[in-house]
Amino acid sequence: MSAHITSATDLAAIIGRELPLCGRSEKIDPLHRPVRGDLAHIRCAGRVFVPHYAVPMPRAAKADGAALRRTAGADAEVLITLASGDVFNVLDIAGAWAWGQQGEDGFVGYVALDDLEAL
Repeated sequence: MSAHITSATDLAAIIGRELPLCGRSEKIDPLHRPVRGDLAHIRCAGRVFVPHYAVPMPRAAKADGAALRRTAGADAEVLITLASGDVFNVLDIAGAWAWGQQGEDGFVGYVALDDLEAL
């Protein structure tokens, strides 16, 4: 699929059109592609098969920054530290953790909800 879908408005533009999967799902890099076994970024529709696709909810790292971790949990490996104001596109929230992607093409992982604020 060639459309770059990043919001509900973009998604509304494709309602009524098919999102066919042709052939096998793409092999993905889990650190840079927002795809899990149960969920993927809506822009991956038509390229990978998962039960659910999510439109990102952009948030910003708070003044002290935010650790982006490989898994949810305070003791999980830190992939990078988001600087104050850096965008984190939230795709799923579970408990005190948000799963998503740094900006549009950065690392994928978990950030503590307390470290994020609405844009």
